[in-house]
Amino acid sequence: MSDSASEPSILLVEDDQMDIMNVQRELRKHNIEVPLHVARNGREALQLLRGENGQEPIAKPSVVMLDINMPRMNGLELLEALRSDADFVGLNVFIMTTSDLETDRLKARDLAVSGYIIKPLNFDKFGEGGSTVDGFSLFLDLLQLKEKN
Repeated sequence: MSDSASEPSILLVEDDQMDIMNVQRELRKHNIEVPLHVARNGREALQLLRGENGQEPIAKPSVVMLDINMPRMNGLELLEALRSDADFVGLNVFIMTTSDLETDRLKARDLAVSGYIIKPLNFDKFGEGGSTVDGFSLFLDLLQLKEKN
């Protein structure tokens, strides 16, 4: 029996269907074929991770891609919950947002995010004027997932 914790996977926490499809398309385009779990808000993400309501928890994801602006529990609230939970404090979390507000960036940095990506996500933009080191580190993490698969 394989150790599910060592198998790479991605948790995408996003309420916008177009953004979900965009991420799926980018992963396919780069042949990154790992399980992609989708939660529509922070509350749903916690249910998946903890296995609430009688469901089995998902394996701890290699990367969490997290939108900030969502209903019920937003990305920063979820991040606070994850960082205060011993099981999830070390998760590799990337914020994805249309917001370039400095207050959001500072809050995300305080919560130890791995990166901060301005949507729409497009790996082809890396190396061009608008790219960030944070976005590039996500790309490298995803490529590592591809190699492990």
